[in-house]
Amino acid sequence: MRYTLTGAAGHITKPVAEKLIKAGHEVTVIGRNAEHLKVLTDQGAKAAIGSFEDVGFLSKVFSGADAIYTMISTPFNVTDLKGYLEQIGKNYTEAIKNSKVKYVVNLSSIGAHLPEGCGPVSGLYRVEQSLNTLKDVNIKHIRPAYFFNNLLANAGMVKHMNIIGSNFGGENIKLVLSDTNDIAEVVFEELSSLEFSGHSVRYIASDERNTNDIAKILGNTIGKPELPWVLFSDEQAKQGMLQAGLTEEMAKNYTEMGHAIHDGSMQGDYWKNHPTLGKTKLEDFAKIFASVYNSN
Repeated sequence: MRYTLTGAAGHITKPVAEKLIKAGHEVTVIGRNAEHLKVLTDQGAKAAIGSFEDVGFLSKVFSGADAIYTMISTPFNVTDLKGYLEQIGKNYTEAIKNSKVKYVVNLSSIGAHLPEGCGPVSGLYRVEQSLNTLKDVNIKHIRPAYFFNNLLANAGMVKHMNIIGSNFGGENIKLVLSDTNDIAEVVFEELSSLEFSGHSVRYIASDERNTNDIAKILGNTIGKPELPWVLFSDEQAKQGMLQAGLTEEMAKNYTEMGHAIHDGSMQGDYWKNHPTLGKTKLEDFAKIFASVYNSN
């Protein structure tokens, strides 16, 4: 079968592409830089160099595919994050319509059931809504939980301040976490089987842990067993992100997302549609965190 994948050679697209190639399928991978795709083209993938913003390019590269995988890599210099995500979603929708592809696996996020209040994920809500206007296309929206890898951004805080935290957390806050390899496994499963029809959602999570437990496990792994999880105010979280170099737009959106995690709204639909958890656990990720922590 023929597959076209967006996401270049990222943490999810790369293992999905490798699995499909190994299974004997024809794989085209979209990216902006041919050199970044070499790790996949060396294995037999075809490279399609172009932009998500070019509907003509997308229409051409989607044509002839039995199924496509869509995701959106967000540049950090956009001035309207939700609007940017919405526009790329519209570009995908138009290109899929033009190319007559019948199967789409779309990477979304936990919280994408809410039109507002979830920061960048509210933009992914708009992407889902746009794709769902394609009535004759079978679409599986993949909604993973908070990426383990997002915790790596706290390595500097842990090293220099001896704390970890955000504007969500506390004894009663259970953070739903997902590993990119577990996500890739699900995406591969959906693409290779194409057993879905209509428009449907699949949640993915690898672990569910209290934020205090997250601090304890990460702390134990790096020799700081008393490491506390600190709950910041929204303003404190935003200022910390700005000081770390994020733009005002990005800091505003990620602060909003953290608030939605803390009040439980972002995970609301997840708990109603609870999936079987993936195999990667916090203890597994803690080794990766320690490696990054020790390399800084």
